[in-house]
Amino acid sequence: MKVILVNGSPHQDGCTNRALEEVQKSLNKNGVDTEIFWIGNKPISGCLGCGVCVKEGKCVIDDKVNEFLEKAKKADGFVFGSPVHFAAMSGALSSFMDRVFYGRGNLFANKLAAGVVSCRRGGATAAFDEVNKYFLMSNMIVVGSSYWNMVHGSNKEQVEKDEEGLQTMRHLGNNMSWLLKSIEAGRKSGVELPEKEKPIKTNFIR
Repeated sequence: MKVILVNGSPHQDGCTNRALEEVQKSLNKNGVDTEIFWIGNKPISGCLGCGVCVKEGKCVIDDKVNEFLEKAKKADGFVFGSPVHFAAMSGALSSFMDRVFYGRGNLFANKLAAGVVSCRRGGATAAFDEVNKYFLMSNMIVVGSSYWNMVHGSNKEQVEKDEEGLQTMRHLGNNMSWLLKSIEAGRKSGVELPEKEKPIKTNFIR
């Protein structure tokens, strides 16, 4: 079992990464393999809507997105972390996730997912909601915790003082570990995945 934790901050070792590290500790404690994947601080293009990825299995823009998608094939769960920018996720992570999730229902369906956000003061719930929308329309199983998955602070030292926030991260890691083990046990006992129907596209304009 493996979980990839995505750091969507331009800072590799900042507040968002500290939150992900706390989730990682709980996952590792429960025997789950993990990797923190930093999207970097170079510009990430948004989706061009060209459809090449659907045909060829990778994005026509060869950057961190394709690197992540190769790793995602072998992962059982994901945690996407973002700083809060103007009550929203970071622009880089938004572009990253647009391209990662486009046309890849089979890659992410029935896998576990969770969003994590870090902020100085406000806007966390709006950003948290934004991250979760990708999972909810991708047939993923969204993992919750004892509170919304957020930490507060302007730097790592301040995040360390957010005891409730860090506890929320630990609970998230424990919940994800338990669900991964439950799914694995169900698979071994013959429990089949939910039936998948042929997609029905209903447009509003006919």
